[in-house]
Amino acid sequence: MQLFIGFGGLNMMIPRFFDDLGQYLAPGKVLVIFGARQVGKTTLVRNFLRRSSLKFRFDSGDDIRIQELFAAGRLDRLQEYAQGFDLVVLDEAQRVPGIGLGLKMIVDAMPGLQVIATGSSSFDLAGQVGEPLTGRKRTLNLFPVAQLELATMHNRFDLRGRLDEYLIFGGYPEVVAAQGRDEKIRLLNEIASSYLLKDVLALDNIRNSRSIFDLLRLLALQVGSEVSLTELGTQVGISYKTVDRYIDILEKSFILMRLPGLGRNPRTDLRKKNKYYFMDTGIRNALISNFNPTDLRADCGQLWENFLCVERMKLLSYTGRHANMYFWRTNQGSEIDLVEEAGGGFAGFEFKWGVKGRSRPREWTEFAPNGSWTVVNRDNYLDFVLETSLFTPPGQRAR
Repeated sequence: MQLFIGFGGLNMMIPRFFDDLGQYLAPGKVLVIFGARQVGKTTLVRNFLRRSSLKFRFDSGDDIRIQELFAAGRLDRLQEYAQGFDLVVLDEAQRVPGIGLGLKMIVDAMPGLQVIATGSSSFDLAGQVGEPLTGRKRTLNLFPVAQLELATMHNRFDLRGRLDEYLIFGGYPEVVAAQGRDEKIRLLNEIASSYLLKDVLALDNIRNSRSIFDLLRLLALQVGSEVSLTELGTQVGISYKTVDRYIDILEKSFILMRLPGLGRNPRTDLRKKNKYYFMDTGIRNALISNFNPTDLRADCGQLWENFLCVERMKLLSYTGRHANMYFWRTNQGSEIDLVEEAGGGFAGFEFKWGVKGRSRPREWTEFAPNGSWTVVNRDNYLDFVLETSLFTPPGQRAR
């Protein structure tokens, strides 16, 4: 694992996994960094630039001049813009019309140039850069601060002691760095209302903001449960297709994470529904206006499941460990919170807020005789979110 250096916060240095962006840059290539607003993309890039010897220019996609330059699509003007620089950085690039084709024209005409483009919406930016930059880009996803990153500044004793804080307030860098409960709540409410959701509404010209807010609140209350889009639509007063479209946008805006069902036998397995988790538990709690500590909450199991699923996803993503993630449930009621599939083998995980968990389900043994089975609780969760070794290779008998 790479050495972390740091992220400038309000009162602390928060390390980020991609701190050394130089190892991901290459001449004639575009490094695309995706992540929600306020997740730390701009700070990550600026910290890298402060340490870099490259001659660079840094522009924002909100700049009208930049928007007009790329919209015009004139190669001579684009070359003039990048001339004399080793590196061009475009922050919030999804706001620039024609950004994909424009960047392709630049890197094709100036093969020694390096480019970084950041975007808070894969909905817009991925669509613009996808086809034009085929073979010319590398993509990184930056998430709210992971336990993997915090483990470089806190030992396991301290991480465990701060667990309640991470469950309630999540991992947005500014929130993690803030001092005091009231300030954390203020920042979370501001991020949720002034940044994330306003961006979502702008993505697809969504005019009915109340519907998408109501949908998010319903999803926040159903964390860990299988979700019916039809039922959600009925409750919110919108069509199934509209719910499906909204959820797709929320996923691509890094607000939601979808966990599909796993099954092989359509007679015994429920595969049509999905579960949805929030990419940040603090945002989830802001949506339902509940920042109570865990000993005063009735939803600890839901929070715990959300936290573990998302932290595991961050770990696998950052460390390059590919595994498909599912939940598993039969019509008879047998259920496993998370299943990882990799290399032809399965690893099943049950999440328990309490110490004790049930025994290995018989149906799981029949479904995946060589699959592993692990109960993840507050005693062993740090192994789960900091290491990948809990996956038992195919052919080895599970615990």
